[in-house]
Parts: sequence; C-alpha cells; structure tokens
Amino acid sequence: MLVIVDLVLMLIDLTISILNAVVRTVVRPRLKPIDGELCLITGAGGGLGRLFALEFAKEGAELVLWDCNAEANEQTAKLVRELGIKAHTYTIDLSKRESIYQTADRVRREVGDVTMLVNNAGVVAGQKFLECPDVLLERTLLVNCHALFWVRHATPMISMTKAFLPHMKATNHGHIVTVASTLGLFTTACVEDYCASKFGAVGFHESLAHSLLAEGGLDGIKTTLVCPYIVNTGMFAGCQIRPEFRNLVPPLEPLDCVQRSMRAILGDEMMVCIPSIMSVAALSRALLPWEANMVTYRFLGADKCMYPFIKTKQQQQSPVANGHVKSG
Repeated sequence: MLVIVDLVLMLIDLTISILNAVVRTVVRPRLKPIDGELCLITGAGGGLGRLFALEFAKEGAELVLWDCNAEANEQTAKLVRELGIKAHTYTIDLSKRESIYQTADRVRREVGDVTMLVNNAGVVAGQKFLECPDVLLERTLLVNCHALFWVRHATPMISMTKAFLPHMKATNHGHIVTVASTLGLFTTACVEDYCASKFGAVGFHESLAHSLLAEGGLDGIKTTLVCPYIVNTGMFAGCQIRPEFRNLVPPLEPLDCVQRSMRAILGDEMMVCIPSIMSVAALSRALLPWEANMVTYRFLGADKCMYPFIKTKQQQQSPVANGHVKSG
C-alpha cells in the first residue's frame, strides 16, 4: 500500500516537474540576486571564462579568477575592476595536483569561503588518437575532468568541489556550475580525449547533484550543468557539419552562450543545453539503436565534422604552414 502511495506522489511530482520545465521555456523565470557572493571561475583568462567573469561582475559578485596565463588573467581582473567589483587573481596549472592544492588553500586564507564555483576551464588535444602524444591525451583528462577532483582540504586528495563544499553545506547556501559540453552527452570522431573528459565531467556533476538531493536539508545549494554546442572561441576552429545544415546549427557566439548560461544559473536551472535542439540529439542517442544514430550522423555530416578541425590544428602545430616557418 505504501508503494502505491509513493508511486502516486512520484507521478504528481513528475507531472509538476514537466509542467515547470514547459513554463520555463515560455516564461522567463525570476533570477536570483548574487551581489555579495564570492564566485570562483576557472579558465578566467579568456574565452568563456572572461565573459563569465564580466557577467558575474555585472551582477555584483566578488570574483576569484583562476588561469594558467597570468597576463591574460590580470587583464580579465582589470576589466572586472573597471566595473567596480573586487577581483582576486591566481595563476594555476589545473593539470598539476600540487598547484590546485596550494591555490585552493590560499583562496580560503586570503579571500574567504567560495559560495559560487564555476568549473569552466577546458582544453583539447586536436589530434587523431593514434597520432596524439600520451602527454596531450593525459592533459585533456587532467584539466577537463581530474581537476574537478584534486584539491586538498583536511585530507590529502578529495574533490575540488569538496574543497569549498563544507562551507556551503554548513550554511545551506551555494551554487556549483560545471561547464561541460554537448560532447559530454553524445560523441563524434577524432576527439576521444575531449569526449571522455566531458563525459566524466557530466557524470561527476550529476552524481554530486544526486548526492546533495539524497542527503536532504540542502535545498539552498544549487547545481547547474551547462552543455553548449561548439562555441566560436577558436577552440574547435574548422569544425563543420554538412553545408546545408550549417546555418541551422551554427557555432555559438561566446557572449550568447554565456548569457544563456547565466540565465540558467541565476534561474537555478539544473541543466541547460545550448542551443536547446541539442537536447534532441542527446535524447536520440539514448533511445535509438547505435546504427540508427550513425545513419543520422552521416546524413548531417557529424560523423566527420572534426576532420577539418584536426587538419587546422595540424597546420598550426606543423613547423611549416602556408609557406611560412612557425616558431612552434
């Protein structure tokens, strides 16, 4: 009898959740204020990270900026400070555990407890699997996925998120954002390292969200998973699908991507695919047979969309490109 009652309650909650999702697509949800929050952004020196920093600054959040490029990171901080917002910069190599250990400890000592964490940093090797040096494959996994785990806080090795999570749990207040990718929901050829790292990031984030919900009493800690399509930052320069469909699903403009992500974060959305049509691709991967997905991929040109990207990367990395000697 208890099972039947729970089943009815679950169906009611399920219906409400679906209706809420439908309403969100029509009516813009109320956005929460974040002025006074302490927000840490990884990969803040450029690309999406810099844009995230500026958008959070416009909302009044104090910023902690992490990047491996000190000069670029300081430039982001300068732009943030011009908006009248405090910015604290830290130079860090997210592929090295000790660098993360030390920097996380410094942030807590020098600035305070982070209440909003944006895991944004990402890299890609840009070479075919059998031609790619092990060090580049490992770097992609270290930065895109392992960096979410390696931070010291009370014990030698626990999750990066957990370094700042105890304070969030103690106050029942905080927000954890993981900027993953649609390539963490479905795959394509020639980016094995990137897909593996982003699938890992998605799995980490979703499991963490489940853990917080299952523990109960932590409704003040929010999580948002951001899965954008290719963003026009140059990271996947040259990547393209079949010509007839390029205007239908063009690369995202960085600012558009970040502003849509900000609406999801400030609206406490648990997950957002950008553009929304990418949700259909993820759903088809789950529901259709492997062969059916491959037929669709070939029709769209998605099965070989990374080939031009790989060629572009090879030209950039080659000692000689376009008739000019490169410095390497």
